Amino acid sequence: MTETAGISIRLEQDFPIPLNIDLAVDPGEILAIVGPSGSGKSTCLRAVAGLHKPSIGRIVCNGATWFDTAAGINLDARRRRVGLVFQSYALFPHLTTLENVLEALRDRPPERRRHEALAQLARVRLEGLEERLPRQLSGGQQQRVAVARALARRPDVLLLDEPFSAVDRVTRQRLQRELAELRHDLEMPILLVTHDLDEAARLADRICVIHHGRSLQTASPETVMARPQSPLVARLVDLRNVFSGVVTGHRAEAGKTLLEWQGRCIEARLSKAFPPGAAVTWCIPADSIIVHRRDRPSKGERENPVSGIVREAVRLGQTTELVIVVGDDVRQPFHLEIPTHVARRNGIEVGAAIGFSLRAEAVHLMTPEPDGAGQ
Repeated sequence: MTETAGISIRLEQDFPIPLNIDLAVDPGEILAIVGPSGSGKSTCLRAVAGLHKPSIGRIVCNGATWFDTAAGINLDARRRRVGLVFQSYALFPHLTTLENVLEALRDRPPERRRHEALAQLARVRLEGLEERLPRQLSGGQQQRVAVARALARRPDVLLLDEPFSAVDRVTRQRLQRELAELRHDLEMPILLVTHDLDEAARLADRICVIHHGRSLQTASPETVMARPQSPLVARLVDLRNVFSGVVTGHRAEAGKTLLEWQGRCIEARLSKAFPPGAAVTWCIPADSIIVHRRDRPSKGERENPVSGIVREAVRLGQTTELVIVVGDDVRQPFHLEIPTHVARRNGIEVGAAIGFSLRAEAVHLMTPEPDGAGQ
């Protein structure tokens, strides 16, 4: 992306929350910023909106410099064309739905304001609710008003700060679907702050994982979830099947790297960056672990076959979560989910022996952390 389209963000500070962020978002793209509480997600959005001034940085949107400490530029919030949607909606309680949206249109000619406000409300499916006060609306309807008000500003960038966390699960899924539909008509970059990894994966084109204010990895949801850049990223995206091993060789013609793990040879996707003898951290997503069926063996069971003992089997409706210990190392069990009917049919319960296979293509290698974290 060039600085003539979309938004580029570079932020640095030590206090009050450390930041070391470098991002770029294209027009029409959704970038989700994820990380633990206190990692600087909302502070990043506030800096873009002009509500927080970092010590060092540069923000350029569609070729216009909003913030540049080196050049002494810092446009105030009113001069930045930003649409900001808060978790708490931030609606004016004494104003109607229509009046809340009209507040964002004060810079338009008076004769056009009502028409534009009604158009934005129709865009988010709120026709007929124009005269209701916020307290007369459901949580999902209030959030739609907040989105309509943000879009009424005709923003150059849309900032969504935990926008769906205050509503129930059914409403949240409905709002996520509506945002996914709405985004096709939006040409501005969209930054979404969320603590919900599933939400980020459902909505975002790319995910940026931050920790202690530092951006660790920015990539597609599929890449971040399956091929984290480090053991720390793996933990932050809740990838629990993380282990340590040693590279024993490469089979380039087969596209495989060989690992020694617990006295076993594990085939992984070819990773020539790790020479034979190198200590590595490796991981595999739970959906790439194939449980063996007792009644009908398959060819897939020949790929990295492993056996263990079920330590935990927690049934959660139609899904059963398993914790499986391999060998004597109870500190590094495998975690996976299977349909409950499969668990019942195969007699999978605490204490049962179980066989499973690890898809070689999904075994991902990482450099171990210096302090041994994630091992």
